[in-house]
Amino acid sequence: MARWTNATLGARGRISTTTDRRRALDGADFAVNVIQVGGHAATLLDFEIPKKYGLRQTIADTSGVGAVFRALRTIPVMLGIADDMAELCPDAWMLNYTNPMAMNCWAWYEGSLHQNVVGLCHSIQNTSRQVAEYVGVPPEEITFHGAGVNHMSWVLRVEHDGRSLYPALDAAIAADPEGLGRHVRVQVYKRFGYFPTESSEHFAEYVPWLMRRRRGDRASAHPVDEYVRAARRTSRCTRGKAHAGRRRALRDRAQRGVRGAHHPLDGHRVPRTVYGNVRNTGLITNLPQDACVEVPCLVDRAGLQPTHVGALPAQCAALDRTFLNVVELTVCAALEGDRDRVLQAVTLDPNAAAVLSLAQMETLVDEMLAAERDMMPEGLR
Repeated sequence: MARWTNATLGARGRISTTTDRRRALDGADFAVNVIQVGGHAATLLDFEIPKKYGLRQTIADTSGVGAVFRALRTIPVMLGIADDMAELCPDAWMLNYTNPMAMNCWAWYEGSLHQNVVGLCHSIQNTSRQVAEYVGVPPEEITFHGAGVNHMSWVLRVEHDGRSLYPALDAAIAADPEGLGRHVRVQVYKRFGYFPTESSEHFAEYVPWLMRRRRGDRASAHPVDEYVRAARRTSRCTRGKAHAGRRRALRDRAQRGVRGAHHPLDGHRVPRTVYGNVRNTGLITNLPQDACVEVPCLVDRAGLQPTHVGALPAQCAALDRTFLNVVELTVCAALEGDRDRVLQAVTLDPNAAAVLSLAQMETLVDEMLAAERDMMPEGLR
């Protein structure tokens, strides 16, 4: 993939490969984390075991039972990387793209001496483009400000020529009640007053109201098991020659994008604002101190500088805090190796709490711990 990107963009990077992690990290300036511990087989367990108990999930990689166990598999590996970086490249930045974002980044800076970690995600910039499309404005002409928690950040301001686009968004929703109006994120926007930055498929499983769909309920659309289906589609796409057109489209899109874009942390040449997932050091005043929050960050020659947001709207902060409850307890479970913390995290998950009894949750947790035993933190094996 690196070689393909190098050739497609006409770059002149020297690319080498190794399976020796310490060799790869020795003297690095940046490291990029894109891993899936346990691969597709472990992801299937995250879906299939909860499904036996009647728990429906769509993506299962950021919050909820699937995300708790994905984090428990991933955090020990990430802390190994962090320890290597503390020794071999202490000033380097880890650019984390691996979900569950808030859990992984929080565990990194809480459980390691290496502190230069930032989580990067496409959800905020994709949302800004999507809002622009909804209201018929070129995405490059809008100004946009958001903050919160990864996959539950909020569009605090979106403007075109100095005017808020929220009235135009309201009109677009009103004009399409059976289409746009049924999207999960639109329903959340109508109830909470600010547009959320995560897709409807993902957002549905972060809250207790939507995944226990009843017969005849057409209030929203959320494809159950979407992550598994997408993975199967991707697997099929890697076989055969039928997808050369898609590869050409990707190449063309990459070439178009590179003309007006820079690397997310390319501060050596261009000051830039990116949305980063970082430690809350008073950046969002009504979310817990030290939690992993998503805020605008200035990137320049001085490095990564998170910006102070202040208080989120009370209702948005309240929903984010329910999300962070599961995040914090999962981090505690991984760092402490404590089964009770796993149970507590699952108990506080809104989707699980809407469907399962306490006894079912405990049986589910124990079955998943047994199934994924070899990938769990030492104390949970």
